Amino acid sequence: MRFVQIFTLLTALLYPLAATPCTNFLVTPGASTDASTMVTYAADAHVLYGELYFLPAAHHPDGAMLDVYEWDSGRFLGTIPQARQTFSVVGNINEHQVTVAETTFGGREELRSNLGVLDYGSLMWIALQRATTAREAITVITSLVAEHGYVSKGEVFSIADPNEAWLLEMIGKGPEHKGAVWVARRIPDGFVSAHANCARIGTFPLNDPKNTLYSPDVISFAREKGYFDGPDSEFHFANAYAPLTWRDARVCEARVWSFFRAVAPKDTPDIDFIHGTRAQVQSLPLWIKPERKLNPQDLMDAMRDHFEGTPLDLSTGVGAGPFALPYRWRPLEWELDGVTYLNDRSTATQQTAFSFVAQMRASLPGPIGGVLWFSVDDAASTVYVPMYAGILEIPHPFRVGVGDFTTFTWDSAFWTFNTVANYAYGRYSDMIKDIRKVQRELEGSFLAEQASIDQAALLLYKQSPRLAREYLTDYATTRANLTLERWNKLFTELVVKYLDGNIRNEKGEVTHPPYPDTWLRRIVDEDPERYRIRDFPDPLP
Repeated sequence: MRFVQIFTLLTALLYPLAATPCTNFLVTPGASTDASTMVTYAADAHVLYGELYFLPAAHHPDGAMLDVYEWDSGRFLGTIPQARQTFSVVGNINEHQVTVAETTFGGREELRSNLGVLDYGSLMWIALQRATTAREAITVITSLVAEHGYVSKGEVFSIADPNEAWLLEMIGKGPEHKGAVWVARRIPDGFVSAHANCARIGTFPLNDPKNTLYSPDVISFAREKGYFDGPDSEFHFANAYAPLTWRDARVCEARVWSFFRAVAPKDTPDIDFIHGTRAQVQSLPLWIKPERKLNPQDLMDAMRDHFEGTPLDLSTGVGAGPFALPYRWRPLEWELDGVTYLNDRSTATQQTAFSFVAQMRASLPGPIGGVLWFSVDDAASTVYVPMYAGILEIPHPFRVGVGDFTTFTWDSAFWTFNTVANYAYGRYSDMIKDIRKVQRELEGSFLAEQASIDQAALLLYKQSPRLAREYLTDYATTRANLTLERWNKLFTELVVKYLDGNIRNEKGEVTHPPYPDTWLRRIVDEDPERYRIRDFPDPLP
C-alpha cells in the first residue's frame, strides 16, 4: 500500500483526537541505568481508540506528493512533496530509534492560523518517516512549517534518539503570517525533563547551536506583536507566546512537579509553588538531575502517578469515595454559589487511549535498540508490552481495525483493559492490588528477558537484518497475546472475587468487609440522626 493511502487511513481512524491533556517525561542517556534515552507519552482523550500504528518503509518516485490530514479532525489540509525514501515507523518510534511525542500548550489565541497544510500530528509522523536523528527531525519539522505553514495551536515536542533528547516549542504566527516561531533546546546529558501542556522554555542562549536552535524571527516577531520589549538576552519564550495562568500551574505544571519530586526530591520546589505568583511557578526548572539513574520500570511507574503522598493526592478526600478512587469524573472544573472550583489532573487518567515508554539504545542496531513499551487505556491499570522498532507488523490485539471506539471485542487490547479498569473503579483500593500483582508479573518478566531477546536478535541481525526483524515480530506477537489472555482471565477472577460487593478470601469463602471508618464517619457527620439506631421507649405502666 502506498504511504499516502496508509496515512489517509491512519488519520481517518484517529478522528477525533483532541489529545491536549498529555504528559511527556524525557530521560537522557547519562540519567538512565543502561545509557538509553527514554521518552514517555500519554495520548489522553475521551474519544480516542487505543491502538498501535504502523507505517512501513517505502521508496517513492520523483514528483510524488503526500496528502496531509489533520490529526485532530481528519480533515484534508493539502499536499506536500513526498520524500524519496521513508522509514518504517512503529507507533511513535522509527527504525533509526528516533522518537517524537507532544503535548499541546495552546498559547496566545490570536496566533492560531489557517495559512498552511501541516498540523502537529502530521508533523510528528512525517518527521519519523524522514529523520535518522533527533536533530534531523527538528530540521524536518521546522523546515516543513516554514515552507508549508502551521495550523495547530502551540505545541511542545519531545524529540529524541539514542544519544540526545530535545524539547521543541512551536506556535503559529496568526492569520496574517505563514509558518511558526520556535525554540529547541537539548537536555544536558545526565538530566531529565518533562512537559504537560505548558510552554516550558524560558530564556535561552543565543549563540549555542550545539544545544539551542531557534527560528530567526522568534524575538523580532514578539517585538512586532508587542509581547516583548527588553534586550534579546532577556527574551523568554513562554512569557512572550504562552503566558502562564494559575490553571496552567495547577493542572499542567503540577504533573511536571510530581515527576521531578519523585526523581529529585531535594532539588524540587515545594508544592506551594502552584499557589504562588507567576515568578514562583516559573522557578520550576526546565530540566533536573535525578538522584539516581532511571530504568524503564521507573518511567512506567511515573506514568501511573496520582500525586500519591502529596497534598494533591487524588486517592484522598471525599471525591475519592470510600475506596480511594484517584479519578474525578467530568467536569473537572465547576461553579457553585458563584465560586469556581477544580479537581486536580494527574499523569495517570482514566481516559488515556494509549501511552508508551520509548527506549533508545546506541549500543544496538536501530531495529533492536529501539523499544516502544506500549500500552492502552489507563496507565495505572495497564501493562506495557515491548514492541521493538524493527517489527514488521503489529500484533493482533493492538492492530488498527481490531474493534473500534464503538465496537467491543475481546480480541482488542483496548476493550479488554478498559473492561478490567472500569470494573475496578467501583472498589479501587482493593482491586488495584490484584491488578498490580499481575501487572508486575507480566512487566517484570518482559524486562527480565530483554537482554536475552536483544542478544538473540543481534545474532540474527548479523546474519540478516530481516531475520532479526522477523524474530522480534514473533516475540512481540507472543507477548501481546500472552498479555491479552492473562488480562481476560484477570477480569473473570475479579468478578468472582468481588461479586456483589463482597470479597472472597484465600479459601474462597465469601466475606463482607465494611466500609472504611473514615467513610462511615463522613456518612454520620452528614446527618447523624438519620442513621443512629434507637430503642423504643419503655411502655407506659
